[in-house]
Amino acid sequence: MKRTLLFVSMSYVALIVFLLEVITQTPSDTKIPTSSNHMTQEAENEVLMENIQNFAHNNKIEPIDAQIDRIWKAIPGYNGIEVDIEKSYLNMLTTDTFTEEQIVYQETPPNIHLKDLSPSPIYKGNSEKPMVTLLINVAWGNEFIPPILDILKKQEVQATFFFDGSWVKENPGLAKTIYKDHHEIGNHAYSHPDLNTYSKAQTTKELKKTNAIIKKTLGLKPLWFAPPSGSFKQDTVDVANELGMMTILWTVDTVDWKKPESAAMVARVISKIENGSMILMHPTQPTAQGLNQMINSIKEKGYQIGTVSDLMSEKRITKNR
Repeated sequence: MKRTLLFVSMSYVALIVFLLEVITQTPSDTKIPTSSNHMTQEAENEVLMENIQNFAHNNKIEPIDAQIDRIWKAIPGYNGIEVDIEKSYLNMLTTDTFTEEQIVYQETPPNIHLKDLSPSPIYKGNSEKPMVTLLINVAWGNEFIPPILDILKKQEVQATFFFDGSWVKENPGLAKTIYKDHHEIGNHAYSHPDLNTYSKAQTTKELKKTNAIIKKTLGLKPLWFAPPSGSFKQDTVDVANELGMMTILWTVDTVDWKKPESAAMVARVISKIENGSMILMHPTQPTAQGLNQMINSIKEKGYQIGTVSDLMSEKRITKNR
């Protein structure tokens, strides 16, 4: 009996020892996991983020505030641009490889906008924006409007047409045709007056009358006002501002009303344009004959062509070259 109990006790001890050996034994072909792979991934992520941050620092462009220039008067602001670090990082995270093509940019607005400035005429857009605009003042010259519209349509260009109010009253169908072609419409007073000689009350009447006929005919209220013959004074600008419009002049004048030879006119205009230029013209024969070449030359120089609203916008664009 004692021998049996002793044997059982010894067997029990042996079993315990065996189990402990099994539990603690590590097979020679079993690999113990380490954190080295995890650490390598973290390091790669850190390098990627550092590369993006360095790129962002070197490629940031500050926004430009709108300002009143001593010569050019009111000049619109222009958005800056910077890298969206978080979105760029997420774009590249799957490969942990920095590639400029996957950089995500965002625009940053200026602190001072055109609307924040005191009422002042506008002669040009921002000098950093590679865009120009065509200003077409309409008070006569109906016969040349259809060919001008055909050229603009073929070139896929939108211009800003400034309408004389009395012209709209007499030519509502032609006014609607211009508007239906997606061109911007501005106010050019009612009777082509010399506003430099007008009182505030007279100017207010002229501008309100034109806005009313444009509203009745086209269902819109102009944002921009162009004084006839470029004749104005501060009261003129103030009245336009009180009526919710900014005053537009020009950077480059075709002087097409003098009936110059169209090729010479185009060459002179193209030699003068730069970022932000506003080109004044009318529905005349020289413009109808030279507009296509003018647009081609503007595009060849790498400029986009937009409306006044496009040019005054702070939105960034990329030069076409």
